[in-house]
Amino acid sequence: MASLQRIRNHGALLIAIVGLAMLAFILGDFLNSGSSFFNRSRENVGVIEGQKVHYTEYEAAKEQLTEVYKIESGRSDFDEDTYTQIRNQVWSMLLMDYTMRAQAKKIGMDITTDELSELCIGENVHQILRSRRAFMDENGQFSRDAVKNLIAAINDDSEDAAQNANLQQAKTYWLYWEKAVRISYMQEKYTALLQHLLKANSLEAEYAFNGRQNGLSAEYVMQPFYQVADSLVKVSDGDIKKLYKQRKEQFKQTPNRAIKYVAFDIVPSEDDFKAAQDLLTNLQEEFKTTEDVSLVVNTNSDIMYDGRDYSIETVPAQFKDFAFAKGAKAGDCTDILFENNTYAMARIMQAGYSLPDSVELKAIVEGGEDQELGWFKAADLPKNIAEPAFAGKRGTRFTVAQGMGEQTYEIMEIGKPTPKVKLAILAREVTPSSKTYSIIYNSAKQFIVANNNAEAFEEAAQEAGMAVTPQYNLTENTDKIGQLKSSRPIVRWAFDAKEGQVSDVFECGQQFVVAALTEVNDGEYRPLASVRSELMYEALNDAKAEYLKKQLKGVESLEAAAEVLGQRIQNVERVSLADSRFGNAGMEPAVIGKAIALGENALSEPIKGNMGVFVVRTGAANNLEAEFNADSEKAQLASRFAYLPYQAIQLIEDKAEVVDNRANFQ
Repeated sequence: MASLQRIRNHGALLIAIVGLAMLAFILGDFLNSGSSFFNRSRENVGVIEGQKVHYTEYEAAKEQLTEVYKIESGRSDFDEDTYTQIRNQVWSMLLMDYTMRAQAKKIGMDITTDELSELCIGENVHQILRSRRAFMDENGQFSRDAVKNLIAAINDDSEDAAQNANLQQAKTYWLYWEKAVRISYMQEKYTALLQHLLKANSLEAEYAFNGRQNGLSAEYVMQPFYQVADSLVKVSDGDIKKLYKQRKEQFKQTPNRAIKYVAFDIVPSEDDFKAAQDLLTNLQEEFKTTEDVSLVVNTNSDIMYDGRDYSIETVPAQFKDFAFAKGAKAGDCTDILFENNTYAMARIMQAGYSLPDSVELKAIVEGGEDQELGWFKAADLPKNIAEPAFAGKRGTRFTVAQGMGEQTYEIMEIGKPTPKVKLAILAREVTPSSKTYSIIYNSAKQFIVANNNAEAFEEAAQEAGMAVTPQYNLTENTDKIGQLKSSRPIVRWAFDAKEGQVSDVFECGQQFVVAALTEVNDGEYRPLASVRSELMYEALNDAKAEYLKKQLKGVESLEAAAEVLGQRIQNVERVSLADSRFGNAGMEPAVIGKAIALGENALSEPIKGNMGVFVVRTGAANNLEAEFNADSEKAQLASRFAYLPYQAIQLIEDKAEVVDNRANFQ
C-alpha cells in the first residue's frame, strides 16, 4: 500500500516520464520506418545530369564487365589493377551513357531498333564488334554468322543446367557489347551532327586565304626575361593576389589529400631461412628412397607432383643439366640447391622417353558446327583434357566432364615427339613466418607511438634512414597509391583523418605502411600558397616587361632599341597571320598580330611577348601569288574544326554536374 501511495504522490512525474518514453518510441519507430528514405541517398553511387545512379546498377555493370573480361581473357584470377580498371571503365561508360542520353533527348535524337540491328548484324557492322575475337573465324576475319549464331543461341532455352549456365554467360557477354555499340554510335551521331554544323562560310574562307597570302618582312630586337635580374624589379603580395584572382578559374580542384609514408618490408628473417633449409635436410633421405614420392612432395613442397612431363624448355632451369644429362635415369637425385629464396631438390621418376610438345584440338558440337581450337601445350590444358589429348593419336576423339555436362574433342594433329622426363621436385620458398610478421608489425607500431605527428614522423624516418615517399592529389576515388598493393584503405583513412595525423599500420602486400596526412585540400580552388611559385614567375615577367618598356621609352629607331637592350637586330623574312612562330623567337602570337597591324615600314612600341620584350620594324609587303578557291579554303577550315565535336563531348561530361560517390562503395 505504501508503494501505491508513493506512486500516487509522484503520478504527474511518472506520466511525464511515460509520455517522453512513448514519444521516443514513436519517433524511433518513425525514424526506423523512414530509414529507407534517408538511406536511399546513400545508396546512390552518383548523380549524372540530374539522374541518380543506384548502387545496384553500378554493381550489376561491374559484374557484367567482369564476366566479359573472364570470357575474353580466359581467366578469372584478376589482380587488383584489373579490378580497378573494370571499376573505372564501368564509371566511364555510365558517364557517357547518361550524358549522351540527356543530350539526345534535348535535340530529339535516338537510335532506332533497325539502326541497332544494322550495326550488329547488318552489312555495316560496328567496329566494336568487328574487333572482338569471339566474332572472328579461323582466319582471324570478322564473321557475321558468328554474331547471328550467338544471338540465336542465347535466345534458346536448354534443359541442361550446365548449358544454361554457359548460355547465360554468353548472354551477359552479348548484352554488354550491344550496349557498347549503342552508346558509341549515339556519340558518333552526335559528333557527326556537330561536324555538319561546323562549316566555314565564304567570308571566313576569304579572310583565312588573305591572312595566309598577305605578309611582310620584319626586323626585331628582343630582350629575354631571363636576362633581366630579379633584383631589378619588385613584386608585391598585392601583385600576386591580383594575378591569383585573374587566374583563379585555372586552379579549380576536387577535394584532395597529400600524404607521406614509410614502408616496412615484410621479408624473411635468418630463422626463416634456417627453418626452410632444415626442413629439406630432414626430408632429404626419405625423398631419395621413398616409394611414395607424391606423399612426401605433396605434403611438404611448394611444387606439387602430378606426374607432368617436362621438356628441356619447360623444366626448371636449375635442374635442366641434371634432368637431361647423358645417362640420367629414374632414381637419380640432386643435392639441396638454393636459388631465388627457395631451397629445392629434384628426383627423376622416369627418363629416356619422348612425347609431343603440342597438340591441335577441335571441339565437337552436336547439332552445330565443330570449332577448331588451335594448338596447345600440355601446360595450357586442364589435366583431364591434357592426358587423353597427348596420349591419343591423330583423329582420336575423347570425351571429358565439363561443368555439369560433357565435351567431346578430336585430336586434329600431334606435334613432333621430343625428349621428356618426369621429375619430383621438393621445394620450399623462404617466406616470413608468423613470428617474423609480428616482429616487423611491432616495429611499425612502435614507430607510430614514438612519432605521432607528421613533423616527428618525417624527422624520425630520416634519422633512421628510411625512405619517406610523398603522394599528392589523392582524391576520394583514388584506388591505389603509387605501387603500393591493396592501398585503398590508406586513401579512406586520409579522408577521415586530420591534417598532421599519423595513421595506424596498413598491410599492403609484402609491406607494412605507416602514413602521415600532410595536406587537406577541400576548397573549390587550390589555395594561393600552393600556386604562389608559378604566379611569382608570371608576375616577375610582367614586372620585367614594364621595366624594359621604361628603358625603351623615347627610342625612335630599331638600332637605338638594340643599343639600349644590348641585343643584335634579327630578321624575319616573312610574317603573316597564318604563322604561329615569329622568326627564331618561337611561339609569339601577340608579336605577330601587332606586327601585321603595323603595316609596311613602321616601328612598334615595345611589345610584351611570351619570352621577352620585342621592338619590331616592319619592311615591305611580301605577298604570295595564288588563286582563291573558296571550296578548297572551306575544306581546309573544316579540317581545323574536326577536333571540336570531340572536345564538345568532353565538355558535355565536364558540365554534367556529376556527383561521384563511388568512394563510399569501394
